[in-house]
Amino acid sequence: MNAHSSGTGSAWPRLRVEDWTETRDTLHMWTQIIGKIRLAHAPMVNHWWQVTLYVSPRGLTTSAIPYGTRAFDIEFDFIDHDLVIRSSDGTGRRVSLEPKPVARFHQETMRALAELDIEAPIRPRPNEVEPAIPFAEDFQHCSYDAGAAQLFWRQLLQADRVLGRFRSHFIGKVSPVHYFWGAMDLACTRFSGRPAPAHPGGAPNCGDWVMVEGYSRELSSCGFWPGGGEEGAFYAYAYPEPEGFADHPVRPAGQARYSQDLRQYLLPYEAVRTAGDPDRMLMEFLQTTYEAAADNARWDRGMLEDDPGRWDDGRP
Repeated sequence: MNAHSSGTGSAWPRLRVEDWTETRDTLHMWTQIIGKIRLAHAPMVNHWWQVTLYVSPRGLTTSAIPYGTRAFDIEFDFIDHDLVIRSSDGTGRRVSLEPKPVARFHQETMRALAELDIEAPIRPRPNEVEPAIPFAEDFQHCSYDAGAAQLFWRQLLQADRVLGRFRSHFIGKVSPVHYFWGAMDLACTRFSGRPAPAHPGGAPNCGDWVMVEGYSRELSSCGFWPGGGEEGAFYAYAYPEPEGFADHPVRPAGQARYSQDLRQYLLPYEAVRTAGDPDRMLMEFLQTTYEAAADNARWDRGMLEDDPGRWDDGRP
């Protein structure tokens, strides 16, 4: 079946991983390039939150990136299939999203930035992948199925929406819902407020110090990535993982499972997509996996959670 021949009439589209693996891997490298451009100019924020991309009404965006007294942004537009670069001085450029090697995408993007008088000194290799082919030398990843890319964005739209709703119940320190281009996942992370032991690192082509910063506080994280299931998977994990986490009752029973290899809970995207109430199933997974972390690690939940509808009756 063609990667984009089904699911187009559904809010939760069907997209089998095996139908778009080559496009996924190419797009992964493209988002790494754009994420590194943001990294080159955005000031440091705890846990690397300044490097991420965000789901937008048309694709994935950097949001505004400071550049001297100016600002610019970069957006993957998965409707018109362009990389759109906009500057606060009113200028802009577009790079077509079409089948092309990573090397050519890198060259065209850097040329477009140069035409806007924007320097982008980035590290020339991808992170968290093996092998890490330098962008300027990567002619291996060259696929772009426009329909599949758009369906992936539509998966992200739904994941972003429900993760955002889940995030709203937490009033402690919590990350935005954001796309980490290192592992190609959409994530949201809650924090207990306590420090965590230094992370051992070990991610391929990524300094251990990067993970030390990312995991410097005790956390419960969840998200979505295009792997782990026939159509991708939702995941949840804790760092450090408390005793009892892997054995905690998690819903939906019979669908969610703990992976000893990954040390995280997984819920196949297709289980959510085909559920009678996808939002409810996903919220159950997010809530019960969070409880597995918070209850077993004895978080002060009374101080960290609240009802996002607490002022609904007072709104004008």
